[in-house]
Amino acid sequence: MINLFYVHGSENHFYILDQTLLNNKLNDNELIKLTRLITSTDNDLHPADGLLVVDESSHQDALAQMRVINADGSEASMCGNGLRCVARYLANKYHKDSFKVETKSADLLVNRHADLAHNVAAFSVEISPVYFDGKYFPFQNLNTTSILNTALPQLSDHLRFTAIAVPNPHLISFVENDHDLNETLGAIGKKLNDPNPYFTDGVNVNFAKILSRNKLFVHTYERGVGFTNACGTGMSATSLAFAINFPNLVNTKEPIDVYNPGGMVQTKVHNTPNSQWIELIGNATFVGKLSISEENLHAAKIDNINFTDTGEELDYQKFVDSIK
Repeated sequence: MINLFYVHGSENHFYILDQTLLNNKLNDNELIKLTRLITSTDNDLHPADGLLVVDESSHQDALAQMRVINADGSEASMCGNGLRCVARYLANKYHKDSFKVETKSADLLVNRHADLAHNVAAFSVEISPVYFDGKYFPFQNLNTTSILNTALPQLSDHLRFTAIAVPNPHLISFVENDHDLNETLGAIGKKLNDPNPYFTDGVNVNFAKILSRNKLFVHTYERGVGFTNACGTGMSATSLAFAINFPNLVNTKEPIDVYNPGGMVQTKVHNTPNSQWIELIGNATFVGKLSISEENLHAAKIDNINFTDTGEELDYQKFVDSIK
């Protein structure tokens, strides 16, 4: 039997599959089929946003490889919340506290962090590289070559936007009211992830409300997922946009507290001319695991579900209650 670990970072839920434990690894079509099964609302499984696939890395400096399969079957370049959970899995498997993980676009440094609260394990992960240019965004139909605190009348009659890829592409807007933070975000997020002339491959859309100095609330409409409790790369990109667009409200020598519908993370922005990257610090909660035969994994068939609960979610919820 193989364990699928049910995990979350800020209530952004995933299952972890370690391909190195299989006699025969799942191919891409099988991974997509399995992901669609475990993220479907038409079964008795705990709901998830995607599948985190652990495998060997061919890169000399990386301990392992992580792939991220979204609910719709697409593959993300990176996932900050997922990387924290994979980091914890690998740290426990290999008894290491600091190492690099190969992702689709870069080998990223991860470190074990002090627990956020009792039984709330935490990791810090590197979010990079950072891009602003048209290689990662189809700007031509927006009549611009970059989007940095820019009005886009094609999308909104009152909001301004910033586009940052980390390397997942993110469109960011700072808003002042809850209607924009929710309803407007949903409308623009859906528009830009349905067939459209502006972001032809879709885009992650993040709306942020500035709470105070070094403090934000971020809500995300995630490409391939829809509304999500939290998006690690989105909170990281939004933190960088916060530092760039509102330098009087950000002290980059101190962490930024980033609240989200699933809890809270901290970010540290490193914004120098020759090096732009973000450190993302947050929980890596293992809610439980389900056991499944390798044969059923390949067939994307789940019968007689055996789910073992760790009890960590209760402690995480206590942590969330303490920061409200």
